[in-house]
Amino acid sequence: MNRSFQTVLEMKYMKKHTAGIHHITAIVGHPQENIDFYAGVLGLRLVKQTVNFDDPGTYHLYFGDEAGSPGTIITFFPWANAHPGVIGDGQVGVTTYAIPVGALEYWKQRLTSFNIPYVVAERFGETLLQFDDVHGLHLELVEREEGPLNHWTFGGVTKDVAIKGFGGAVLYSSRPQHTATVLSDVLGLQAIGTDGVYARYASTAQIGNIIDIKMTEGQLGKMGPGTVHHIAWRAEDDQDQRSWQEFVSSFGLHVTDVRDRSYFNAIYFREPGSILFEIATDPPGFAYDESPETMGSKLMLPVQYEQHRDRLKQMLLPIEVRELTSD
Repeated sequence: MNRSFQTVLEMKYMKKHTAGIHHITAIVGHPQENIDFYAGVLGLRLVKQTVNFDDPGTYHLYFGDEAGSPGTIITFFPWANAHPGVIGDGQVGVTTYAIPVGALEYWKQRLTSFNIPYVVAERFGETLLQFDDVHGLHLELVEREEGPLNHWTFGGVTKDVAIKGFGGAVLYSSRPQHTATVLSDVLGLQAIGTDGVYARYASTAQIGNIIDIKMTEGQLGKMGPGTVHHIAWRAEDDQDQRSWQEFVSSFGLHVTDVRDRSYFNAIYFREPGSILFEIATDPPGFAYDESPETMGSKLMLPVQYEQHRDRLKQMLLPIEVRELTSD
């Protein structure tokens, strides 16, 4: 039997399962406003400040739990003064964060103290606290039993109420049924059920594991500040990622070569509903070039840009992590 044909047959009957979300990357406005919101208001740790490897004149900022664990990391490309984007089909529409059971009232009070409007909603029997960040990204908090507590404390946010990591995400797709098929057949998520216009899928992880798809189509999104650029799924290691690369390709989806992002390796593909998916390795993690205690405290550059450090620092806007005073 022809070897390539044999490989196709093997891939056809192979099943793979991602543990869940590795990270979510969005485009925002001024970097200091971004830090003030995610560290100052939400109490997340700035675990890495570096640059966009494809555009080194732009920051790439990472926020998460105390260890920068997969499933907790939201990352940002700050484009100060850029024209705002439009949230719509072909994007992650809502980023969901999990908080400890009993913490919802605390977060209502905290958002109010910072003059951040919110609404209380319900989906799949869960109460959701929905609000926007300073640049228009749609966020929501949900109480979940699953997942370890986040022991990072900052600005009055203690571990008993701190954001644990992603609860999941709500996907807005231009072809929602096709996106649902990719979640189940390609990424190996399990269909849970439907609630109104939403279909729910779950992975095996304790955090970053619940994905809702809006099963009605709307307008296409437009990339810019206030929108999600891509969502990344977890691979165990480099070997698992190579297996994912072959597996995704077997479905006729175009997958990129492996990209070295220092803290993980990445491959990318755009699913049929126009959402950009990434599959990222869990290792080596964010203590790769800093100690766990000092992560996020200074600008870290990949080897190819280190020689340009002085010039890049002149180009990048000054930033700091600072505690905020609420009203």
